[in-house]
Amino acid sequence: MDILGPEEIARIEAQHAGGLPAKAILEIFAPRGVALSEGTFRKYVQAGLLPRSRRVGRKGKHRGSQGLYPVEAVRRINAIKKMMAEGLTLEEIRRSFVFFKNSIDEIDRGLDGVLDGFQHELRFRAFGDRRKRELETELTELRRRSEDLLKDMARLGSAVTVAPGGDGHSAVPLREGT
Repeated sequence: MDILGPEEIARIEAQHAGGLPAKAILEIFAPRGVALSEGTFRKYVQAGLLPRSRRVGRKGKHRGSQGLYPVEAVRRINAIKKMMAEGLTLEEIRRSFVFFKNSIDEIDRGLDGVLDGFQHELRFRAFGDRRKRELETELTELRRRSEDLLKDMARLGSAVTVAPGGDGHSAVPLREGT
């Protein structure tokens, strides 16, 4: 099995920042001999190892919608397959930081959505100049605090999921430098 290298993952993430359908994700891994079926993919999502998709309408009349998974799913599958190759079971992987990282990413997306909504309202509502500056300052501070919270959660998640007797670093970094 030949998993993806950091450069290749970064390229895929840059090319597909808006997300990918499950079929496209499966096609990324197929030529590398990585055993990943649609059923296994769904199992990983249901187990909380991969982020859930979001529905996006297709262009054209009566074309319906498709599920797009955050491109982070590619990095996660890569990490899961590497951990499995090292002998970890799905339950051990689920108890690892991969599971917590998924939840932290969902919180991050939710916070971004709320804060972006506030930003939008600030732009289009009539406030006095002074009040608008106060609210913008408060929003900037909330963004900073949310980033700090997410970093702290990630740091704690890494610390509590490291193997007993470990050195404090996770065996499979989910992002370069973590």
